[in-house]
Amino acid sequence: MLRYRPPALAATGSSQKAGVLGVSGPGAGEPAIETNELRKEFGRNVALAGLTMTVPRGEVFGFLGPNGAGKTTAVKLLLGLTQPSAGHGHVLGAPLGEVAARRRVGYLPELFRYQSWMTAREILALHCELARLPRSDWAREIAEALAVMGLTDRADGRTETFSKGMQQRLGLGVALLGRPELVILDEPTSALDPVGRQDVRRIIGALRDRGTTVFLNSHLLTEVERVCDRVAIVDRGRVVAQLRMAELLAERGVSVRVTGLGAAGLEVALRHGQARLDGEWLVVDGIDDAAVPALVRELVGRGGAVHAVVPTRQTLEERFMALLGVEGGAGAGTPGSGEGP
Repeated sequence: MLRYRPPALAATGSSQKAGVLGVSGPGAGEPAIETNELRKEFGRNVALAGLTMTVPRGEVFGFLGPNGAGKTTAVKLLLGLTQPSAGHGHVLGAPLGEVAARRRVGYLPELFRYQSWMTAREILALHCELARLPRSDWAREIAEALAVMGLTDRADGRTETFSKGMQQRLGLGVALLGRPELVILDEPTSALDPVGRQDVRRIIGALRDRGTTVFLNSHLLTEVERVCDRVAIVDRGRVVAQLRMAELLAERGVSVRVTGLGAAGLEVALRHGQARLDGEWLVVDGIDDAAVPALVRELVGRGGAVHAVVPTRQTLEERFMALLGVEGGAGAGTPGSGEGP
């Protein structure tokens, strides 16, 4: 189980990266990530067809799309692990792949495996060295990562004895070494139980509070909806929508169970917003709360019997499916909403 400790995350150290915290660091006026018509081809296969997006600093940004949409290729481009076929982009104000900028980025890959004979402490020490952190900071960095990830009591245990969830937590601890300005997390909660997922959400929130940008690639839409400030939905290698979660969650509607009207009830509802008929229910999106009583009066005035009035809001999953043109909320090759706590 993760043991979340906000003070440890927020502590100021003397490491190479300390003090460079998103909005207060160099290039604070620039986005954390900016891409323009990024294209990547593998032979005749087009993995990205023109990715354009902007990730503001200090936010938690969700990156969503069905399998094969180009998400993994996009992450590789942002990390400088492959070169674009066309287009350009910047990470922390520097061109894609620039080594100095990469040192200010933490990364948790979806699939990884550490050397089975090494202990958690040794893994963290190795990555302190790879990140070129001052050796005088290693002990503090390692102790902080172990505490935040709930692995202090397993610090000297070999990773071959770790469960998948413990391996995931160790990987997240590695990604946070040195207080990076940007943290890229690829499915960070995929191997965690509900308690672990909740703790990861709190850690992500603490990162945002200190000004760190979090780029979250996940198929668990309920998790994304809970932690992200903004999301980009990508399909066939292009961003089809970039949404602020606050605006999405503010979009409300109403469902009215009404009998005795049929299509006439839909005609009334369409005067108040986007509407559809689902059995005995009239579903009206985008209607102002103040207009609901008038809608009910009109339905009753037309001879309808109103049995229930239920406030609704569109979920991220519903918007996701609508943008991809998937009916019914589930389709082949598309991520589900997950079973997040």
